[in-house]
Amino acid sequence: MIKSLASSVSDVLLFWRKPPEVPYVLVARISEDVEESQGQFPESFEGTQEERDLVRKLDKRILPITCLLYLFASLDRSNIGNARLQGLPEDVLGGDKSGVLFDWIISAFFFSYVLCQIPATIISKLFPPKTYVAIAAIGWGTTSTLMATGFNFASLMTARVALGVFEAGFGPVITLYFSFFYTKRELGLRFALWFGFATVAGAFGGLIAFGVQHIHSSIRNWRLLFIIEGVPPILLGIATYFFLPNRPESTTYLNDRERQIAVERMNRDSSGDVGAVVNKAHIVAAFRDWRIYAGGVIYFGLNCALASIGAFLPTIITTFGYTNALAQLLTVPPYAVAAAVLLSFSSTSDRMQSRGIFMGISCCIAGIGYLLLLTVVDDNHARYFATFCITSGTYTSIGLTIAWFGHNLGSETKKATGIPLFMAIGQCGSILGSHLFPQTEGPRYMKGFGISCGLLFLAALSSVVLSISYRWDNARRDKLYGKAKPNGKINTHELADKAPEFRYVP
Repeated sequence: MIKSLASSVSDVLLFWRKPPEVPYVLVARISEDVEESQGQFPESFEGTQEERDLVRKLDKRILPITCLLYLFASLDRSNIGNARLQGLPEDVLGGDKSGVLFDWIISAFFFSYVLCQIPATIISKLFPPKTYVAIAAIGWGTTSTLMATGFNFASLMTARVALGVFEAGFGPVITLYFSFFYTKRELGLRFALWFGFATVAGAFGGLIAFGVQHIHSSIRNWRLLFIIEGVPPILLGIATYFFLPNRPESTTYLNDRERQIAVERMNRDSSGDVGAVVNKAHIVAAFRDWRIYAGGVIYFGLNCALASIGAFLPTIITTFGYTNALAQLLTVPPYAVAAAVLLSFSSTSDRMQSRGIFMGISCCIAGIGYLLLLTVVDDNHARYFATFCITSGTYTSIGLTIAWFGHNLGSETKKATGIPLFMAIGQCGSILGSHLFPQTEGPRYMKGFGISCGLLFLAALSSVVLSISYRWDNARRDKLYGKAKPNGKINTHELADKAPEFRYVP
């Protein structure tokens, strides 16, 4: 990753020598030129040195920008948990001894996040990706910074709602964006690297909070925390507009030959759209697909656990008998281990082209973590180990789920609808998770641990059922239409993932 960041900086320094970005209205024309020239080259570039060079070039530019964006998005949505231990309730919420007001501030983010995800992602199809993502980053960075000026419950609620609006389309849009450039055998690891920065944010957020805790100034520590973590995404959003590549057929980050290879890759597993296109039939198909709702059930349980652990991990660790400052620091190791587990599971899942079984295992790991917190009372070492299980299992499962649906929906429009649909259902779990740990139920938090545990085991069962369903459907299509050609171009413009040649990743 360090090499990727360094290479990206080198590319940035050469930016001003490059020609201006191709106008978005010319996307279709460029794509037609690429199509016309394909007779000069092999039908597929799979496994060639040119393709490997292209993937490395894409990684150097796309991964550093998108991963850093997700790092700061995760910091800005979860730093409220660190601010809780730095005096925010006492300064703004009148002490909030019950913890109810604080819970509503957390969940306010998810209300707007859920409501805006589907329309935001569909609308993003009508704009260049770099423009949409840049506006979103500048918006949530500004909102997070302004949270430092909060003076009462209403002002913080307003800021959290605005934060949810700006972040709503980011996760689904990046999921769709990755599918433009990476094949199904590459998506899992890239999504793991991208989503893994949420675990980096958890660890990094704890370190920042620990450092801010020791700053002595006229500005309260929690206000400093919002400023320190809110300004970087504003600057990164500006950089995103200039340096994030647009769609494969339009970006000038690639030369003509590289664009041709990129377009072939985008159409290798399923045919991609050309430019600003929204297929209304595929929007309807997404709402009628039961598997998306099954994914919503899985994502609901995972996000309930994620919201709980993200906002309340410092609080949970204080119940082990540690000081507030040390609790902030002790949140770092569980997130670091979660990042390693996420990468290992995702890379193996890519090689085996199987998601559901790995998701079932990782959901069970997280469920066992909550089970330990429920049943073990006096052994703080075992309880702290449980936090490693929860973070590792939860973050790994979410990364795999995103990669799973990043391929299995077939067309771009169905992805632009289906991905935010199951994510919106899942984020309702975040609303639930933000209300499971009121201070009045500490230090055992039986209700919070019990509900999260049950939902994670339900997610594990749903993952296995969904995997079996995909395997059955693949076998049925093999019997009816014969084995799919390994490198055959699949036309999904009309039927999306229901096309006879399309095969699911189980």
